[in-house]
Amino acid sequence: MTKRDARDTGPDAGQGASRDAEEQLARSFEANRPRLLRVAYTMTGSLVEAEDCVQDAWLRLRRLDDPGSVRDLGAWLTTTVSRLALDALSSARARREQYVGTWLPEPLVADRSHDPVDRVTLDESVSMALLVVLERLSPAERTAFVLHDVFSVPFPEIAEVVGRSPAAVRQLASRARRQVEDGRPRTPATVAEQQKVVEAFTAACQDGDLPGLIALLDPDVVLRGDGGGKVVTLQRTEREAARVAQMIITYAGKVGPLSIRPVEVNGVPGLAIRAGTGQLAVLSLTVDAGRITAIDIMRNPDKLAKVPDLD
Repeated sequence: MTKRDARDTGPDAGQGASRDAEEQLARSFEANRPRLLRVAYTMTGSLVEAEDCVQDAWLRLRRLDDPGSVRDLGAWLTTTVSRLALDALSSARARREQYVGTWLPEPLVADRSHDPVDRVTLDESVSMALLVVLERLSPAERTAFVLHDVFSVPFPEIAEVVGRSPAAVRQLASRARRQVEDGRPRTPATVAEQQKVVEAFTAACQDGDLPGLIALLDPDVVLRGDGGGKVVTLQRTEREAARVAQMIITYAGKVGPLSIRPVEVNGVPGLAIRAGTGQLAVLSLTVDAGRITAIDIMRNPDKLAKVPDLD
């Protein structure tokens, strides 16, 4: 046996193999992280809670006696994160009943001129329109729909997450699907169409063009605001095009000059608006058949803490 052979079979060799295994496990986990974040975020509507779920899953993986024995790491992580997200969502429901005003999902905001690689992959699965509709579902319905219809997880695996039979989970997903389809845009805008509407909306607001703004809105448009009791916003959901347009024009006239910047909100063009006081707001516009059907205004500073510096 050469000196090299002896060295490779000594205590240091075992430590080296252990380090290699840990590094490989970390690399495998990081490869799964974007999908796990999407799963947890779509289930909870909160990036903070989603990141906590993913981090907790990593800690649980590290605590396994033999992490390398996990046959399908992606499936194990998805199941673990889903269980954690379901627990978080169930707990959050009680807190949201005490929430001041309207609760809206935490927006994912990106500067449209940049595409950071570490942000959650943005697509229809995390659209604001879908997340708002998902709030109408029970935690079990939301879990079944998100995992099966959005992430293609088989019913038997979902059954392990929610603690029900595969047949029961199938029914949960079916009920959820009907509600989601009723609330989703029938003819969603393309990115180019969304951008055109956002630009027209911005121009109408800046010019105080009430007729022009009304023309952009669906007759039954919904206006929602989330301040979390920390900043002033709408006290309730407002509806009807003329009323909503008048409220927006009046507000824009009262607060004075606004800094308006195009951003990406949950994967589609939206707006970041900063008032002269420095208060930030993020607007998400849902467009269906060419008209704005929903305007969601996020002003709760806790939900805007991760918005990138847009100044």
